[in-house]
Amino acid sequence: MPLQNRVTPRGLLEADPARGDFMGNRGILHGEDRRLGKRRWAHKTWIICRTEFRGRRRRVMTPHRYTELFFLDEAVAVAAGHRPCYECRRQDFLAWQAAWQRAAALAAPPRAAEMDAVLHRERIHPETRRQRVWESALDPLPDGTFVLLGDVPHLVRGDDLLPWRHAGYGTARPRPHVAHVPVLTPPAAVAALRGGFRPRLHASASPLKI
Repeated sequence: MPLQNRVTPRGLLEADPARGDFMGNRGILHGEDRRLGKRRWAHKTWIICRTEFRGRRRRVMTPHRYTELFFLDEAVAVAAGHRPCYECRRQDFLAWQAAWQRAAALAAPPRAAEMDAVLHRERIHPETRRQRVWESALDPLPDGTFVLLGDVPHLVRGDDLLPWRHAGYGTARPRPHVAHVPVLTPPAAVAALRGGFRPRLHASASPLKI
């Protein structure tokens, strides 16, 4: 029986047999029975990790340890409000940090806690505790952004949109001519994508254009 730790671009945690390419966490969300409780995060540090690092091994959802979450790819994780881990993905974290700095025109690189605070404000409604969705024109959105079309998350990739599912992306469709679309990826993360960060994509999607 799959555990409820597969993350959607909406930030939801679902049970699905497809593990995906990346792992991450938001703190301890499960109990002794390896089932989730009501909360969906335990702190503001939502990270994206490698699935293998320095030979570390343990049982997934070990009691009293952080809840391992799995994403199809990094674009999904970014849409859900996560950012690269400094420990196991240091070069990717530094690339994210530099892109954030360029996008925000900051004099110095932002600290992880500063970025986490911004992301948390942008990803969660304080009243409903659900993912924030915002609107944008479709044409200027950078590759790697997730939008909603017909209530289905789609990845922006060049002139195409790719429908998402846990097992991989579906057939690409041309970007439609619409004035505005609901955007899942937080605004600051979209700015980092525009600033040059390139998320790693699942094999079912071709590489992002450079």
